[in-house]
Amino acid sequence: MTDFKIHTYETAPEAAKPLLEKSAKAFGSVPNLMGVMAESPAVLQGYMDLSETLVKSSLAPAERHAVMLVVSVENQCRYCVAAHTGLARGAGLAADVIIGIREEDDIDDEKLEVLCEFTKSMVEKNGNVSPQEVTAFLEAGYTNANLLEVAAHIALKTLSNYVNHLAQTPVDASFVVNKWTPVD
Repeated sequence: MTDFKIHTYETAPEAAKPLLEKSAKAFGSVPNLMGVMAESPAVLQGYMDLSETLVKSSLAPAERHAVMLVVSVENQCRYCVAAHTGLARGAGLAADVIIGIREEDDIDDEKLEVLCEFTKSMVEKNGNVSPQEVTAFLEAGYTNANLLEVAAHIALKTLSNYVNHLAQTPVDASFVVNKWTPVD
């Protein structure tokens, strides 16, 4: 397997340095994921750009983080589940919802449950969800724009999940408290 370096500002390719600097300002330090992605400044730029753009989506912050957590659980990404557990908490997602997603269990919030189940189905079926699933999503109070935003969040998280699988990215010290192991 290829060894991936977790780049710092000093070791990163020149084009990645301003991106790592921006990441450090946002997170207080450079997350290991960003350090790995710095190997390809284009990948790091694309990831950061899509992430920044999706903040403007019509999904509420807690909903966005629920989607990203579901995708990371489905893709069994230990790094992203740990990271998004903390980020979801910070975005106001209820602790019982976070636990339900992490443990692949039902959650009590009906609308969020529909969002999570729809997201899971999108990942499992490679986007080929049934008309009935789309109808249930819309009847729960979501919109066509939300359908597209769920797909975009899945793309964002799939990129980071796959990068972490390839690089075996170690969980940052700040996220270790949220360590996660896939449910068997």
